[in-house]
Amino acid sequence: MKKITLCLYGTLILCSQLTNAQENLWTPARPDGHAPINVMGDHYHGKGEWMFSFRSMIMNMENVLSGSENVGNNIIHQKYMVAPEKMKMEMRMLGLMYAFSDELTLMLMSNYSTISMDLISRMNASFTTESDGFGDLSISALYKICNQNRKSIHLQTGVSIPTGSIDQKDDTPMMDNAPLAYPMQLGSGTWDPFIGITFLGQSSFLSWGWQINYKMRISENENDYRLGNSFQSLGWGAIKLSEKWSMAASLKYLNQAKIKGKYAALDPMMMPMFNTSNSGGNQWSLGFSTNFYIPQGTFKNFRLGASYEIPIYQNVCGIQMVESNVLTLGIQYSFKASKNRQE
Repeated sequence: MKKITLCLYGTLILCSQLTNAQENLWTPARPDGHAPINVMGDHYHGKGEWMFSFRSMIMNMENVLSGSENVGNNIIHQKYMVAPEKMKMEMRMLGLMYAFSDELTLMLMSNYSTISMDLISRMNASFTTESDGFGDLSISALYKICNQNRKSIHLQTGVSIPTGSIDQKDDTPMMDNAPLAYPMQLGSGTWDPFIGITFLGQSSFLSWGWQINYKMRISENENDYRLGNSFQSLGWGAIKLSEKWSMAASLKYLNQAKIKGKYAALDPMMMPMFNTSNSGGNQWSLGFSTNFYIPQGTFKNFRLGASYEIPIYQNVCGIQMVESNVLTLGIQYSFKASKNRQE
């Protein structure tokens, strides 16, 4: 919370430095007017405006780390019966935004995930486990703090609703209908409040942004554990190549706390992902993205986006699988733009 307090204090300073001139506002009506497609809650809308979005994300995990060092199956099998080899998550996300006023926008996010993990036992038997279904539903409000001199700041606060299953099971060589590891569950099983703040800026051909988010896990779920709190800071810069096309680069930092408690159905000696000591850590990721925006005509206000992220530094607690890359593709469409604001 200290980090959040410092950032909010910094925001007040930024706002106090902005002048009262209103003729030069930050605007989303350009290809780089939205952040890279993998960034959520990066913008608000004018009164009466709706926006629908669809994203498809593919995350691949291949390396296994102990701290920041790669470890092989021979090391993992010294302590665990099963070692992970690969994991893939495919997530489809639907989003809806509506602005009740120029200051307040409501956002809903839902997702459907398909997760698979390839594993190998100490006896050299390979097998795959899978889970799929809807994840947790997110509802939040975005409050405009200020928009002056082509700079904009808004606050986001909301809650993640536990609609995703935490009882996913699959057959394994050791057991039929076996409970799956923590990373293969579809939700948190808890009501998780979160808060974030976003700063945006523009010039004629460049734009930039910075966003922080903090999610809290305030109780245990029905399986007697809770996921760790998470803190994320992400900055990006983009160049407007034309009225329709832009490209951007981003840098993201993620701090994930350990899982608290224990799901009794998971034997911590079976595999690393069954042991809550192997959770939490820090990661820096570098991203590259592009946006394509249609400013007029039949498909006016359609926006297509693509983003590709790779980790550049990872340091985990215990032994964990880590990201190798994340690809996100998406489409956004807004309509009924407010006439008293340039959109």
